[in-house]
Amino acid sequence: MQRKGGRRRDTDGQDARETVEQVLDELYAMPPSTFVSRREERAAAARTAGRKEDARRIHAARRPTLAAWAANLLTRSRPEETRRFLELGQALREAHRTLDAVGLKELSAQRRHIVTALSRQAARLADEAGQRLSPAAEREVESTLRAVLADPEAADRWAGGRLEVSLTPPSAFPSGTAAPEPARSGPRATARPKSPRTTSGTRAKDELAERRRERRAERERAEQEAERAEGHLRDARAEQADAQESLRRADDELGRVRETVAAAEERLRGAHEDLQRAERERREAEERGRAAADAVAQAEREARASARRVDRLGGRGR
Repeated sequence: MQRKGGRRRDTDGQDARETVEQVLDELYAMPPSTFVSRREERAAAARTAGRKEDARRIHAARRPTLAAWAANLLTRSRPEETRRFLELGQALREAHRTLDAVGLKELSAQRRHIVTALSRQAARLADEAGQRLSPAAEREVESTLRAVLADPEAADRWAGGRLEVSLTPPSAFPSGTAAPEPARSGPRATARPKSPRTTSGTRAKDELAERRRERRAERERAEQEAERAEGHLRDARAEQADAQESLRRADDELGRVRETVAAAEERLRGAHEDLQRAERERREAEERGRAAADAVAQAEREARASARRVDRLGGRGR
């Protein structure tokens, strides 16, 4: 059945795309410890309903780290504060882009205060949900929030509430200090021409700083890749544990079935023996019946012969 706009509906009348989105929202809202088992239940239900693409998307969802889950929990539980935080990020990026020194100074002060407050709030929410954050996890939440302020793509990912790993702010984001103030108007000092040695030294410093930025960016990318790989490893280990538990249950069930089959086979052997005994007894009874019938027939013949002799002897006596 098609609804307006051409999007398919499920047999139960729900929009299929909305359904899988709701399932993903549900998965990323629950603690990481229950993520994998619930994901497999939901994927199996989608496959049973014939929604293979939905099942594939659900199964492809990766379990979040504890810090990423806490950041997701924050944006889901505090929508109004999330909205204001995203607006602060937009204002900070605009002030940095336009080199608004006054705006950067004011917004940077807000940034430090709000990041600290929100990271503590995320830790409290996680604790209320039974998941205590370690100091390292709290630092990862702070890193994610700083990335949200600096990077619009990170802001969109966090707002979606489905982070798998914590985010790292880009190295190009301002450290919190305001941009240099514009030069005051007045007589312009005559610039001295730089000597070749000064120019060479400046160029070398610039190249060194650029190499350091590149190494820092490369290290951050490597750390993010390592964190994602660690998350995939945890996910794979959890799936392996689930598979081993399923195998153990299957082995137990197989053992019970084998015992049932063995008992049934023993009863069947006993029934065969009873059948053979009954058939043997029946044959013996048939033989006894035939022998008794023969004896009866013989006795009847002898009785008739005796009766005839009696009759003849009786006639002669008269």
